Amino acid sequence: MTPARTRRFEKGIEMHPWLKTVGVAAATAALGLSLASCSKPANNETATTAAAPAAGKEYQIGWTIYAGWMPWPYAQQAGIVQKWADKYHVKIKLVQINDYVESLNQYTAGKLDGVLSTNMDGLTIPAAGGRDSTVVMVGDYSNGNDGVVLKNGKTFADIKGRSVNIVANSVSQYLLARCLENAGMKMTDVKLVNTSDADMVSAFAAPATNAMVTWNPMLMEVKKAPGAAEVCDSSKIPAEIEDMLLVSTDTLKADPNLGKALAGIWYETMSIMAKDDAAGKAARETMAKLSGTDLAGYEAQLKTTFLYADPKAAEAFTKSQQLVDANDKVRKFSFDNGLFGQGAKSVDDIGIEFPGGKILGNPQNVKLRFDPTYVSAAAAGTL
Repeated sequence: MTPARTRRFEKGIEMHPWLKTVGVAAATAALGLSLASCSKPANNETATTAAAPAAGKEYQIGWTIYAGWMPWPYAQQAGIVQKWADKYHVKIKLVQINDYVESLNQYTAGKLDGVLSTNMDGLTIPAAGGRDSTVVMVGDYSNGNDGVVLKNGKTFADIKGRSVNIVANSVSQYLLARCLENAGMKMTDVKLVNTSDADMVSAFAAPATNAMVTWNPMLMEVKKAPGAAEVCDSSKIPAEIEDMLLVSTDTLKADPNLGKALAGIWYETMSIMAKDDAAGKAARETMAKLSGTDLAGYEAQLKTTFLYADPKAAEAFTKSQQLVDANDKVRKFSFDNGLFGQGAKSVDDIGIEFPGGKILGNPQNVKLRFDPTYVSAAAAGTL
């Protein structure tokens, strides 16, 4: 069962069901207990089968600027990362990467132990590249945070024949394909212009640019341009663009305390930012500054981000058929567009594992695992 999509608004921030007093209290209380036990990882292999981590190893988690990921650098600045790292006797460093695709490339190459990613990009870059990855938690899904913007166009139909600036082979291309599909068009009706996410705002200002697909905070800036009109966004495909924390499966096997610490960091930070009080506002203000906007701008982005701040809601989504169905769509799109690589012969070449042992694709080549272990511990109050 997934959380209801009904929304209410208070003081400029989207108040999802988890922001009600009871939800916040439950999420906060879940963090106050010590961890008694954790279930086996989703791949049914125990941590004792992996080599122990090197003494004094510092785990590096890559992040890039996006509304749903700003709680992570805030947590590092506020000392929350250090608090949970100390509790579980691990060393964690959050590393900002200026380019989103580059962060995934570094993770795939083994230069990072974890990375913040969408579900599609986690499948088509690290998983397709051979790095076995575990989803520690789904933090949110894009509910309007990704969009298609045209210059001097009023409807999505006006995109036909245009060149579209986009981070090629990313979740932006998935959104564009779904918008084209819903409008009865195909990818061949447009021409893609590969553009780094770091260059989106400046690229849209160029006279030659007349169409773009991007995400917040760039999306909000692009929409401010004269003649700009957003003609399709991710709210039309709810829960399909999922934002998550990926960590190397081998790393978690060797040191499951890393997963426990990361879950503790996330849900404590959520419990702070979700509150409609001075502390919550201060946290959101810091996140806004870290993302290069002001409080009003950041809270506007939160309105189009469905955050799973309550671990019980996150656990329910992770165990839902909705998650399986969404990722089935994503993997089929990815294969059809050649994103599994030249050697891929079938959509089933790469395995994706879900709770309960369900696998889409090749069970002998599972490279992306939705493991509820750490979210379930948070939901049970055993972190």
